[in-house]
Parts: sequence; C-alpha cells; structure tokens
Amino acid sequence: MSDGCRGAGPLPAVLRSRLAIRPLLRKLHSVNTIDFRSDTVTWPTPAMREAMAQAAVGDDVYQEDPTVNALEARAAEMLGKEAGLFVASGTMGNLTAILTHAGRGDEAILGVSNHTYCWEAGGMATLGGIVPHPLPVDATGRLDPAAVRAAVRGDDPHLPRSRLLLLENSYGAFNGYPLPAEYFATMRAAAAEAGLRVHIDGARFFNAAVALGVDPAALAADADSLSFCLSKGLCAPVGSVLVGSHAFIKSARRWRKALGGGMRQAGVLAAAGLVALEQMVDRLAEDHRHARRLADQIAAIPGLRLHAPEVRTNMVMFELQPALQLAPQSVIQRLRDDFGILLGDKGTRGFRAVTHYWIGQKEIDQLATALREIVLSAPISA
Repeated sequence: MSDGCRGAGPLPAVLRSRLAIRPLLRKLHSVNTIDFRSDTVTWPTPAMREAMAQAAVGDDVYQEDPTVNALEARAAEMLGKEAGLFVASGTMGNLTAILTHAGRGDEAILGVSNHTYCWEAGGMATLGGIVPHPLPVDATGRLDPAAVRAAVRGDDPHLPRSRLLLLENSYGAFNGYPLPAEYFATMRAAAAEAGLRVHIDGARFFNAAVALGVDPAALAADADSLSFCLSKGLCAPVGSVLVGSHAFIKSARRWRKALGGGMRQAGVLAAAGLVALEQMVDRLAEDHRHARRLADQIAAIPGLRLHAPEVRTNMVMFELQPALQLAPQSVIQRLRDDFGILLGDKGTRGFRAVTHYWIGQKEIDQLATALREIVLSAPISA
C-alpha cells in the first residue's frame, strides 16, 4: 500500500526494534506491485501477525485449541447460528457442508454460475457422488423460486433424490452483487416445500452484509448452513468458517476430518481470523467506495465498458468494446510490465478488478490512468 500499513496494533518488539512496519513488509512482500486480481492476495495486518505470534494453541482435532474454539464461537454468534467449524478454505467449507447435507445419489439444486458448480473442481460429484442440478439465474444471481420448485424430483427410482439447495452471497459471477434477505426468505420457502436443506456459499458474505447495511445474522437467518472466507476481504492469511446447528457441525466435523481438514494446533491461524472478525468487517465499506471510484473512472474511458454500471461491493468487471483493436492479454501484460499493476481477466474480452485492504485511492487512480493510456493508444476499427 502506498501509504504504508494501516492495520491496528504493534509488531512484536524484536521486529519493531529492527525495522519499521513498512520496510519490514517491503522485505516480506512485493508491495511495489499493485494487485487487483483478487482480494485473496491480501497479506495479514500487523495486528494479525501479533495475534498469531501470541496465540494460545492446543490440538484442534481433540477440540482443545482455545483460539480455534473462540473463533468458531464468535463466528457462530455473529451469524446467529449455534456452532462453527474452522476449515482450511472456502472450497473445503462448501464441500464439507454439501457432504453433511446430502449423500451419494442425492442431488443439489443450484445456479448455473454458482461458485460451487463452476470453480470448485466438481468436488460434490467427484468426492461425494452428489449430482449438481444447475438452473438459470438472473443478472444478479437470483434463482426463480418457481424453477426451483419445478426442479425438485419426484419419488422415482430412476431419478436422483433432491436434497439440497445451494445459494451464494455476494454473487461473484455478477460483480459481487449483494443479494438481500428477502430473496433468501423466498428461497427458503421454496426449499421447505420439498424438504430441501439450504446452504449459502458466503465467501464474501460480510461484503454483502456491509453493502446492504444489515445485520449478518439477519442475512443468514434462512440458511441451514453457511460458510464464509477469512482470507479474502477480511485479510486473514488462511481459512474459512462453516456455521450451522450443533447437530450439523458435529456431523460436519467428521467430514472435515475425512477431507484432511484436521489441522491440530490451528490456533496460530485462527488468531488472525479473530482479528479479522473484530477489526476488518466494518472497514469493508472502504473497499466498496474504492470500487465505485474505479468504476466511475473506467466508465469515462472511451473503449471500455462496464459489465454492470451498479457496483455494490468490491468487484469491478469491465470489457474492451468490440471496435477496439486490442487484445485483452496485451492489456494485462502492459499493466504488469509498464505500470507494475496486476489485473485479472474475465471472459473473452473482459477484466476483473477487486479492491481490498491494500488498495487505496492512489492505487485506484493509478490503474485508471494506466488503462486510459493503454486504451487511448490502441487503434479503433471502422
């Protein structure tokens, strides 16, 4: 970050005596590169490093790690659920939930662009024998409740058994759109009619809650289970938390073990997660403001077009207009080589920029200026 570290709390004295915070991080990370590819590229704040260094630990497989236990309890409390389970990643959290809710030969109904369907290596099918049943979604990621009801299988031995409805919030495929509580209430009602369980992939769930200005527990109320990432916008180095009822988490703990997720003295990692929940949730609004600032500047560059004019969370998706004679990979390469900026591609001629804790207004303006220079120097076809 160009204006130095902004995390609360001091570094350990032995480090503080040798190096100031910013030079230390420059030694540890390539901070001269501005990384917009994802909010997964964040590194832990100084407060997280301090907490990790001092974390009390035990064997979490025996449920004896006090820091993991504290993180799980705090996560459950914030989301209005009975219990939590610390897992290594968002993919592990979702797969653990799916395997707990459904079995081999069962079916999970979900959106065709849902992350669990598109970007998690087909885990529900390859490891669980669970059949995904994808349905169309609208431009913000919403399923049609009537389509969900129609998709539920009848009692026929030729068909898989419908057991689970998989939802997502915020919806990554559509600009990180935050879906409101009313939508999940509608989906819950449709699921209840068929006896389906409801799991929410909430990788950026707190982004959605902050963007909507609602209590996370209220937004999670209609889910039987929900997983969220600590290692995206919340800035922790590793981990996600899965929450649900006591009975659900007891079963999920067994599946976590089967997936290789028993991490023993994991309090060293959970300590950063606790700092994330206590210090990093409300500040997500800053990432959202930066994303809107970037979107406004991109919208003013001839030759670029926003995928969605309304940017609500921390994602900005945009594309090269057809008349512009410019290859997307050449844009990405020039940004990297000439400006020290990393940007993700999205689709045939598209890009994705994600704001996070280590991106400020100066970095936003640098990306916009670089894009303008690259695009305005490109030829336009007649």
